[in-house]
Amino acid sequence: MSGRHAWIDASAGVAGDMLLGALLDAGADISVVQAAIDAVAPDSVRISTTEVTRAGLRARKAHVAALTGSPPHRTWASIRTMLTGLDQPVRDPAISVFARLAEAEARVHGVAADDVHFHEVGALDSIADVIGVCAALHDLGITSVSCGAVAVGSGHVRGAHGRLPVPVPAVAELSRGWQVFAGGDGELATPTGMALVRALAEVCEHLPPMTLDVVGVGAGGRDLPDRANVVRVLVGAAAGGDGADAVLVEANVDDLDPRLWPGVLAGLLELGAADAWLTPIVMKKGRPAHTLSVLCAPATVPRVRDHIFENTTTLGVRESPRRKTPLERLFVTVEVPGGTIAVKVGHRDGVILQAMPEFDEVTAVARAVGRPERVVLQQALSAAAERGLVTGNRLAC
Repeated sequence: MSGRHAWIDASAGVAGDMLLGALLDAGADISVVQAAIDAVAPDSVRISTTEVTRAGLRARKAHVAALTGSPPHRTWASIRTMLTGLDQPVRDPAISVFARLAEAEARVHGVAADDVHFHEVGALDSIADVIGVCAALHDLGITSVSCGAVAVGSGHVRGAHGRLPVPVPAVAELSRGWQVFAGGDGELATPTGMALVRALAEVCEHLPPMTLDVVGVGAGGRDLPDRANVVRVLVGAAAGGDGADAVLVEANVDDLDPRLWPGVLAGLLELGAADAWLTPIVMKKGRPAHTLSVLCAPATVPRVRDHIFENTTTLGVRESPRRKTPLERLFVTVEVPGGTIAVKVGHRDGVILQAMPEFDEVTAVARAVGRPERVVLQQALSAAAERGLVTGNRLAC
């Protein structure tokens, strides 16, 4: 993993202001957060924090003060327009969070996503929570996020639509596919908090191995006698030396026209996946099928997931974290009759372990000069060997 990883402990619940408080407690610059909010709603919201205790534990409480009168209820379409003023590293995750909310509310109320009225979520303080969290993550240099099981609460609460069961319908919808548990009485997870988890966290997991850098603790509004009403964010570098974190996204598919698979795989690679492949399998009732496997960076998972749902017939995907340990690599260009070909060289501590011509370039030269690919490939390997690019040799300085 390049950058930093953040693991969210939502075992006592999660809300937008709690997660924002935890990230500010972890060292995010409040002025950076305020500037991002001002880019969307200038002179409308002021962010501040105070240190509090929750069940005897120190925590930071984020306060979001509206500087204007009662904000209007907003639709997802209007909020999406408001977010265009943000820089891309903050805008994209913020849009993803609100898109999750819109889809959940649309399903709950049976309306189109663009027509969803967010009520409390559309208020300035909730918009500030979402933008503030996304800006804080970027300010901290966090490039990947995961989260444990979320406590959602139990019982009933009163909302804009009257008395509602806990978890409230939007939280229940957002929780699909995630590990959740009751965790206590009352509403412990809000729609905004759950949407932040689902849009920003790539995987649901226990605390992953990491070299821990800092722990941020964000407080909820109530100080409960039986549990600390906090969200914790643990930030650090994933363990494993120079390896790189990745996510394996998979789906079993038995009813897709096989002529469509090449386009599906090509599209995944164009989105930035490190690799994508098919494995023949036999499913229930003896049906022949394929497992689609995609290896990608955590930040690419949402795009990969959307591509799979849009371009295959699967009803679900599974995701699991993986560790990658790549060789150092470089490209060396060699000359062959009729053109040049890049040779990918994999090495460790300066010793060559792999040297292989890029086959697309072999194919291009073969077509251009009218020679068989196997001949051009051999010429490229010979040219590489003349340059000393063979297994066991040391790289020339």
